[in-house]
Amino acid sequence: MSGRKVAAIQMVSGPDCDANLQEAGRLMAEAAEAGAATVVLPENFAVFSTSQMPAVGRKETSGEGHIQAFLKSKARELGLWIVGGSIPLAHRPNGQEIPDRVRATCLVIDDKGNEAARYDKIHLFDAAVEDEHGRYVESDTFEPGHDLITVETPAGVLGLAICYDLRFPELFRGLRAAGADWTVLPSAFTWNTGNAHWHPLIRARAIENQMWMVAAGQGGWNTKSRRTYGHSMIVDPWGRVVTEREEEGAGWVAAELDPDVTDSVRERMPVWSHRKM
Repeated sequence: MSGRKVAAIQMVSGPDCDANLQEAGRLMAEAAEAGAATVVLPENFAVFSTSQMPAVGRKETSGEGHIQAFLKSKARELGLWIVGGSIPLAHRPNGQEIPDRVRATCLVIDDKGNEAARYDKIHLFDAAVEDEHGRYVESDTFEPGHDLITVETPAGVLGLAICYDLRFPELFRGLRAAGADWTVLPSAFTWNTGNAHWHPLIRARAIENQMWMVAAGQGGWNTKSRRTYGHSMIVDPWGRVVTEREEEGAGWVAAELDPDVTDSVRERMPVWSHRKM
């Protein structure tokens, strides 16, 4: 197993948390068997139901809860670092309870089952989309986070982002400034927005910041009115799509995040030192 082999897990999660966790466990085990040292789960991997988010988040008390116990147990069992997509949490990083909403939180669990980092989604998806669902208002359910988060992992310094964050390049600029070698993007992009913008935006963030992008998406019909785009993929610092799951449905893709590629791109085109603003 190479410490720099990372897998992006694609799922089609629904409202049944236990079924979703069973599927996540199966996919992570497959990726681990293939040599991945780190796996990245998609946004809302454990529960894909807006109405359930507050109740689930209140059960996931600080450091505890069914979903967190699952992540920690699987990390130990499989010897993996797990980037836990996003789950709802009803408390802020300081432990303070959120009275009316939850946070969309990405937990990074190390291979010993310890929480290594927590990122709360900063940008919330309040937008109208021409699909069966229509209008999305995440701010009704979620409270935004505020802090940029990086963490040292076997694959290098990791920057954390979630889904709609992709449209805000300043966030990724901040992660690169904080030393990120690679950034994850657990997502549940709608099919319409993904079909239009998924590839160009992920490649742009990789190119602009000369870092690896590992995007793990929901991909398929999660509900009768919600189709997600999928196309989970890994993009290198030159903007090349190294691997991609092109079909809908559950699965995974994996690649080695070669630091020599990162160093070469940054040395040959030192855009970071050329910045004027």
